[in-house]
Amino acid sequence: MHNLAMPSDQLVQTALAILGPAAIWLSQSRTVHFQRWACIVGLVSQPFWFWSVWRSGQWGVGVVAVVCALAWLKGLWVHWLAPRPSSGLAMLSLPPESKLK
Repeated sequence: MHNLAMPSDQLVQTALAILGPAAIWLSQSRTVHFQRWACIVGLVSQPFWFWSVWRSGQWGVGVVAVVCALAWLKGLWVHWLAPRPSSGLAMLSLPPESKLK
């Protein structure tokens, strides 16, 4: 059996310091174009969070990491995977004579 190369603590800490804040920053963008990338960056950061929790034994942080992973997965569904109407936002128009008097 092969031993997997373990990431250095420096690599893990650097990844956490860059990817986590980048995902949060993207999520607060004014445009959907950038907002949709927040979940991708956030999901890329999750293995580093889980590795850090495993090494440190800080299980409270582990709970937060799981909740964040679920939130990033929701973003993946909303921004990348969910079916969308072909023309964007669907609008329903009623003719003027259909208004209630």
